[in-house]
Amino acid sequence: MEGIKTISFPDFEKLDLRVAEIKKAEEIEGADKLWKLTLDVDELGKRIICAGIKNYYSKEELKGKKIIIVANLEPRKMKGILSEGMLLAASTESNENINLLTIDKNIENGSKIS
Repeated sequence: MEGIKTISFPDFEKLDLRVAEIKKAEEIEGADKLWKLTLDVDELGKRIICAGIKNYYSKEELKGKKIIIVANLEPRKMKGILSEGMLLAASTESNENINLLTIDKNIENGSKIS
């Protein structure tokens, strides 16, 4: 697998991937590409993440989507907002097209991805 960095299975097991529902998308002052997303992750509670998908999705398109997030990513500040995870998306090499990884059938928020 030339060009692909591999990880060990124990490293993969460290990831906590969860289903989250987008409850709200908000503008971030001074951010052209970021949305502030409020997520429902059930037993993990409400989470805020900043996502660079503003050029690809409107607020209306995002509300209610069930997405996959990395729930145990170390929080970091982005434009003054503490982002508590990362959503997963597929993109072309040129980033001309970005697609959120979504759930195709109804499942509870907070469900683990394995």
